[in-house]
Amino acid sequence: MSPVARFELILLLLAVIIGLELLARRLRLPPAAALILGGIVLALIPNMPAIELDPDLALVLFLPPLLLGSAFFTSWRDFRANLRIIMQLAVGAVAFTTAVVGIVAHWVMPSLPWAACFALGAIISPPDAVAAKAVLAQVSLPRRVVVLLEGESLVNDATGLVLFRFAVAAVLTGMFDAGQAALSFGVLSLGGVIVGTAFGFAATFLLARLREPRLSIVGSLLAAWASYIGGEAAHVSGVLSTVACGLVMGWQQHATLTANTRIQARAVWEVVEFVLESLVFILIGLSLRGVLSRLDDGGTSILGLLPAASAIVAATILSRFVWLFPATYLPRLLLPSLRRRDPYPPVAVPIIMGWAGLRGVVSLAAALSLPEQFPGRDFILATTFLVILVTVLIQGATLAPLVRALRLGEFQLTQSSTMPEAAARARIAQAELTAIERHSLGEDGAHRHPRLVEQYGYRARATARFSEADGGLIGEKQAHFAAVLAAVAAGRAEALRLYRAGEIHDSVLHTLEGELDLEEIEARRHAENEELADGPAQ
Repeated sequence: MSPVARFELILLLLAVIIGLELLARRLRLPPAAALILGGIVLALIPNMPAIELDPDLALVLFLPPLLLGSAFFTSWRDFRANLRIIMQLAVGAVAFTTAVVGIVAHWVMPSLPWAACFALGAIISPPDAVAAKAVLAQVSLPRRVVVLLEGESLVNDATGLVLFRFAVAAVLTGMFDAGQAALSFGVLSLGGVIVGTAFGFAATFLLARLREPRLSIVGSLLAAWASYIGGEAAHVSGVLSTVACGLVMGWQQHATLTANTRIQARAVWEVVEFVLESLVFILIGLSLRGVLSRLDDGGTSILGLLPAASAIVAATILSRFVWLFPATYLPRLLLPSLRRRDPYPPVAVPIIMGWAGLRGVVSLAAALSLPEQFPGRDFILATTFLVILVTVLIQGATLAPLVRALRLGEFQLTQSSTMPEAAARARIAQAELTAIERHSLGEDGAHRHPRLVEQYGYRARATARFSEADGGLIGEKQAHFAAVLAAVAAGRAEALRLYRAGEIHDSVLHTLEGELDLEEIEARRHAENEELADGPAQ
């Protein structure tokens, strides 16, 4: 395929992505499921160009920006407060699933060496960050459950890839030293965090001096790939390096980035993440042709492999539940101090977290990276593809109905000492009023900006009243922002009327439209937040 043909194919895929996204919304399907199915349909079309997903390119192209984007918008306080559970999932659950899948794989395929069986376990054990984020965006869950699932998906790829490398090395060399493997795992993990932290502070230092938003946004994109490639070049975990870099940049961005840069960067990153996530899923579907071709070349029947592969899919899904329930309740049972600080969650929590273990591009890339002479490579590749299909298409599509059926309540840390949003708004409004009064007051005791003092004074009184009412004024606040949105719509209509009548220039329209856009975004955000706060818990 020529470079021009490849570019045309990418354009075709982007057009197909838009259509599949619209279809998924109409049918109320998870976009990830629709994209994979769409990719499979494309792969089965006669004369459709064969797409080979290069494993090294897939990891370095898709993983760094998606990992850094997730880490950047992750709350460090929430991540740190839930680190115990996140590590139980990202390390404990991945290692446990690797062992269970390895044992089941050897049971259903006795001809497969033990190390190859555990390599398969390591490939399909970590839930995928891309798949998790894509599905969680469509599901209403308590904040803490989202933090745990997204935190797990940020870290667990490192565990799975390290275990995978050890298993592959054991197959190729015939040697495995558990002590050396544990030491190497610690060095790779700690080294990745150190390298990523250094990249994060360096990127923050540079971005703070790039006052031009476009340069800052390009710099933030480069930071994703730099931290990943730098970590791999230093022979540590590139995944953890990227995650650490994103956490540092996200923690520092409030003080280093300008408001204009933050607004533009969020919009750019949302588009980048959407395009990359969509391409990942549609490419997974398109890779089916390559999987089937490899099986045909090896004289292997897909139907003949189906019983053994199905057993491994079941082991992959069930092992997560087997790990989650004891890990959720046993520490609280044995440690009264932990139980007081973090009480037993409802049973719905481990059920939903277990069902949310979706696999994706990292698993497929790891399977494709196996050497051609690797024992059972075709079986491992077909099984990995089946695991991805089942978890994304079935679990992903049924996760939202499951959440609604279980009526999951709140699951929060009880020791949280942060103030409510309404109280924080009241404090901010009072600080703004104090600053306005100080700048407005002249030497003669009169205010130079009485209108500003009146405006900020009203805001301070309104936010204080809403905070003290403890949610009793939500209806009044919703009506307020509905009126604001109506005023913005009227202002926009008048601006367009003036423009179409030739009374204002394009540049004036763009300026006015930008101001109205920001006002509308702010009003809609407040209105939607109040609707969520006033609605029933999911």
